[in-house]
Amino acid sequence: QVQLVESGGGLVQAGGSLRLSCGASGRTFSRYFMGWFRQAPGKEREFVATITWSGGSTNYATSVKGRFTISRDNGKNTVTLQMNSLKPEDTAVYYCAATERPYGGTDQSKYDYWGQGTQVTVSS
Repeated sequence: QVQLVESGGGLVQAGGSLRLSCGASGRTFSRYFMGWFRQAPGKEREFVATITWSGGSTNYATSVKGRFTISRDNGKNTVTLQMNSLKPEDTAVYYCAATERPYGGTDQSKYDYWGQGTQVTVSS
């Protein structure tokens, strides 16, 4: 099992940047496929970005491509989401998730573990 804890959320003006981190417990973090998802008020949770166990392959939602970067440090058991050029529509609770499957993709049902979420608010 793995426990996930997100941090780094906050309030930022449009055009600004935030860096979210997700710390994971357990010795086998490098075996997990990781993803970031978000849920805006009144909306369903949606896919943001994913990264393979090695960090060699990433995938992004169209709405964040070119602005967000996902990365991981298996030695430190962390996955990071660097968010630049933030927009008010990026306002949401951001969750990191992990799956033991080789590939989790955008399907939330494939993820076995979730963090508690961190709030990101972008003001206009």
